[in-house]
Amino acid sequence: MELHLKIVGFIFIAISFLHIGFPTRFKWKEELQSLSLINKQLMLIHTFFIALAVLLIGILCLIATHDLVNTTLGKQICFGLFIFWIIRLFFQLFVYSTKLWKGKLFETVMHGVFSIIWTYASTLFLWICTSN
Repeated sequence: MELHLKIVGFIFIAISFLHIGFPTRFKWKEELQSLSLINKQLMLIHTFFIALAVLLIGILCLIATHDLVNTTLGKQICFGLFIFWIIRLFFQLFVYSTKLWKGKLFETVMHGVFSIIWTYASTLFLWICTSN
């Protein structure tokens, strides 16, 4: 269980750093020009804080592995993380439009990869919070 938590921690840290490339990958300089200042800043600032939260969750998984698995508070934190990631998986599968990825090789692969990651993470956190 602790090994899986460390693996998830490294995955989350890597995902947090992927956010650095979002403005270039998604052409935000051009795409966001038509938005109002508040919408532009919401997009940029929320992306930063999502990346920061994912980074901190990853670090938590790495530095508090034993506590997350073996303490009541750790299991409660894992329950909260389970809720977070299972909702993220739901959005991955049922909220994002299939038009964003179907028929596009790279986007389809990424959709699959992230579906697997969110499934792995949510299953792991559920496993931890329900273990004795």
